[in-house]
Amino acid sequence: MSEQPPSGATGRWLKRITQSMSGEARDLGELIEDLRGASERGLFDGDALVMLEGVLAVADMQVRDIMVPRSQMVVVERDQSPQTLLKLVVESGHSRFPVIGEDRDQVVGVLLAKDLLRLYQEGEDSFEIREYMRPAVFVPESKRLNVLLKEFRRSRNHIALVVDEYGGVAGLVTIEDVIEQIVGDIDDEHDVEDDLTIRRDGERQFTVRALTPIAEFNEYFGTAFSDEEFDTIGGLIMQEFGRLPRRGESILIGQIEFRVLRADRRRIDTLRVLTPTDIQPPAEPAA
Repeated sequence: MSEQPPSGATGRWLKRITQSMSGEARDLGELIEDLRGASERGLFDGDALVMLEGVLAVADMQVRDIMVPRSQMVVVERDQSPQTLLKLVVESGHSRFPVIGEDRDQVVGVLLAKDLLRLYQEGEDSFEIREYMRPAVFVPESKRLNVLLKEFRRSRNHIALVVDEYGGVAGLVTIEDVIEQIVGDIDDEHDVEDDLTIRRDGERQFTVRALTPIAEFNEYFGTAFSDEEFDTIGGLIMQEFGRLPRRGESILIGQIEFRVLRADRRRIDTLRVLTPTDIQPPAEPAA
């Protein structure tokens, strides 16, 4: 049976794009220019153009281009106590964790945060992490993202460990990392609205953008951090760590605890701020 042409709105949309091309594109650059021209003529909107360009880019990218590097992986240890493990899982905000043995090159499985719900029923005394772990999937740094996405969909895995040419763990990659290359950043509960730099999440608990000016942070929290060397609170945190911290790491400055919620290999993005007493923001007078 011959393959039927696509029907419905999607089929019409694809047909219009095809008909709008100025001829057969000779390379990827020309194809992208044709797509941009079709968008300018109103055949589809800018968001669709971004996704189409993302799809084409994914086919030309490798896992090493987007992976979370080994130094920034949030992992759990096979021999950790249930109390320590639960604390790390809650504080990190992730849903999947590589389980390591002696070091980060010895990944023995993957732990899903949702599987730990059984602890509340069965109790910590019966906890054995090997019963909770799922098999780890390993992929080479050179694997193309479009191939990896197909494998994720086929296997229903959402995370893979990335290995270098010598078999050592170089990092990890998730299905969300790949999809974000197509649709852009996917916001989660740690994201702050575009017009906010500081968000109050509860008593003594706040989410703060790392790019928040130190002067603004001081005004909000009544602190007196110096802004002579750094302009932003993220710069101050990096100075205190003496390096770029990874997700899940925390530090106490004065009486305020800073925990890194989101970061990549170049910068800190979002911080969790825990204060010793409740803070009443300047713009919100006390009742």
